Amino acid sequence: MHRRHLLAALAGTAALAGLVASPSLANDPVRIGYTIARTGLFAAAAPSQEQAYTLWAEQVNAAGGLDVAGTLRPVEFVSYDDESNPEKSAQLYERLITSDKVDLLMAPWGTPHHLNVAGVVERYGFPMVGNTAASVLIRDVQPGNIWFPTSAIPDRIGPELAKMLAEAGVRRVAIIANVLPFSQENLQFLTPALEAAGIEIAMSENYPPDISDMTPLLTQVRDAAPDAVLALTYPADAFLYAGQARELGIDPRLTFMLIGPTIDAFGQAFGPAADGIVTLAHWSPEQAAWPRARPFFDAYVARFGQAPDYLDSALAYMSAEILQQAVATAGLDHDALRAAIVGGTFDTINGEVRFDGVQNAVTPTAFVQRQAGAMQLVWPPAIATAPLALR
Repeated sequence: MHRRHLLAALAGTAALAGLVASPSLANDPVRIGYTIARTGLFAAAAPSQEQAYTLWAEQVNAAGGLDVAGTLRPVEFVSYDDESNPEKSAQLYERLITSDKVDLLMAPWGTPHHLNVAGVVERYGFPMVGNTAASVLIRDVQPGNIWFPTSAIPDRIGPELAKMLAEAGVRRVAIIANVLPFSQENLQFLTPALEAAGIEIAMSENYPPDISDMTPLLTQVRDAAPDAVLALTYPADAFLYAGQARELGIDPRLTFMLIGPTIDAFGQAFGPAADGIVTLAHWSPEQAAWPRARPFFDAYVARFGQAPDYLDSALAYMSAEILQQAVATAGLDHDALRAAIVGGTFDTINGEVRFDGVQNAVTPTAFVQRQAGAMQLVWPPAIATAPLALR
């Protein structure tokens, strides 16, 4: 019911172009290249990443510029629409490196795009900190020129979700899953984890990414009468699921949705009805142990009039923080920059980050729950900002 208007509003924010350096800053900007899905299948999701880039660059320039091994220089973006096409993204990153001759790179949106671009940065020996990529396949990427700060890896999500559900007393679940790769990879690891935890899978069905009516599928969910519904969604179908599940009166003790509920428009669309939904994220401004978290949240809201995505916006900003801190130490030389990222420990809005090979070695796999309009970390207990609430 809300989907068409919501996606149009989200996609409209994707028109952000290259950021022009402030005239108050010195000449000789640091040119940073990236591609983003401004059109195509993922256009509704990508703005939360690009807006985080924009905020970071504006903050850096307002503070005098990027510290390049002791010299402040303004930041300028060179960016392209990759049309949600991973192959085109790889071609455009080669253009950024060879024709545009950018000084630094930031990452595209999504796992397939990262994995395609990984080959390009490796071929040219050009370091890049990734962000919105999560797959066991990232471990197949040879360490060297790309790093992944997320802890949301499917082979860890499945066991952690099963453990949280078991501790909450959930005994019977219904699963529906988008056929896109991230959802299916999560399903691959979630199913055996649930079985090992003694949780019955009452039903498990897939659906296409362009689904427009979930009513037949959700009728099966309702009839299965599960304790919990595990909807392995992408952003667009998350809105569809939430609206149609509500219309059908589906109200289990716990609802988990993979991707979508962390987007501000989701909370705006469903209001108090979104409370109680659990989703994938490992960041929250409510965690006082991360002093950079709340200022980022407040600045994002002030700049864009909406809350950041608790997963993609946070990861995008984290990647910029890591790059910024590495450049302050190493400058723009690729070999020095690579060594700084490999050996560094970075202070981010998500706490301390350091890398073991290509992967974040510190941040735990985590889940958040919308409670009274705010996203609270509810798992794992070590970083939780509120207990998990069941209906």
